[in-house]
Amino acid sequence: MAEPVKLFGVWASPFSWRVETALKLKGVKYEFIEEDLANKSDLLVKYNPVHKKIPVLLHKGKPICESLVILEYIDETWKGISILPEDPYERAIARFWAKFIDEKCNHALWTACWSKDNEQEKAVEEACELLKTLETQLKGNKFFGGETIGFVDFVANFIGFWLGIIQEAVGLELLTEEKFPNLCKWIDNYVNCPVIKANLPPRDQLLAYFKAFQQPPTGPKY
Repeated sequence: MAEPVKLFGVWASPFSWRVETALKLKGVKYEFIEEDLANKSDLLVKYNPVHKKIPVLLHKGKPICESLVILEYIDETWKGISILPEDPYERAIARFWAKFIDEKCNHALWTACWSKDNEQEKAVEEACELLKTLETQLKGNKFFGGETIGFVDFVANFIGFWLGIIQEAVGLELLTEEKFPNLCKWIDNYVNCPVIKANLPPRDQLLAYFKAFQQPPTGPKY
């Protein structure tokens, strides 16, 4: 009998969604446990006592935390389509760009969308510089790793889907086809990739979710 797999997450979280999509790509059955981050469950705190954040993957009764770590765990644990490249050098490069997206791009883009007045102008400028770096890195490829969707694309899901919805919610044009043609083409390829398209969260619900924010969030902590 297969060991039960559970995922503690939030439906609107790009970090949870990375993990869900990887599990579906591998054909892994799992139970999704929705967390209320304003009232975190005792189990979430128990399984992630260091950061007390989602997502947390529970496999064979053992917790794995942090979405990038979980993606690698899923790739190494279950057979099927590979998420990371097999070549050691290519794997290292994929990890580099994933870290760049998580530590630099996502925070800058989030700040640009939710900042106000003069602060927003500076934040938008910083975010656009980072997007230019990604624009160049694509080099006209269909996906960040070439012709096949992979690790970096999974990690870039905030840019691929969430960002456009947040831009609409706040009335900001940040990532446009005129400025970033390669990224916009990548987004089109990304959202139309079968495993992605079949599992995207409802766009209208996400839009309503972000429009409902009463105050600008301090960061993508969910």
